[in-house]
Amino acid sequence: MKKVLGLIVLLLLGLALGGGAAYGVGRLLGPPPGPEETAEAEKPETSFVPTGSILTPVVTVDGDLSGYVTFDVQLEVPADKAEEVGSKLPLLLHAINLRAWKTPLAAGPNHLLPDLAAFAALVEASAQASLGKGAVTRAVVTAVKPV
Repeated sequence: MKKVLGLIVLLLLGLALGGGAAYGVGRLLGPPPGPEETAEAEKPETSFVPTGSILTPVVTVDGDLSGYVTFDVQLEVPADKAEEVGSKLPLLLHAINLRAWKTPLAAGPNHLLPDLAAFAALVEASAQASLGKGAVTRAVVTAVKPV
């Protein structure tokens, strides 16, 4: 009985000593940075560049034309590249026009609604191709109007 009781006491003392040491080291060195803290530290300053209205065909998965939609888009770019991206917007609009016919953007029950996430991905891919990698952080659709 004394051996079993001694083993239990040793186990509890070992857990207490190890836990106390871990707590002390954590207080002394501080917690490690979380994923949101490291992402914010590495994120450069950005600004938004408006593209104006973009007239885009809405194509179904089958390749049929469902209609036309006008998108208003804001491009999030690094602050030091905002002027450069603004001057190259015609190249981006041309790249969007070339890709829109091949990308199915129709959603909804009758294929009448545009898929906003697919269009934002289309704009980002077109920006990578026409403006270069890293020129555009993301594309934000601000308004959609049927034509």
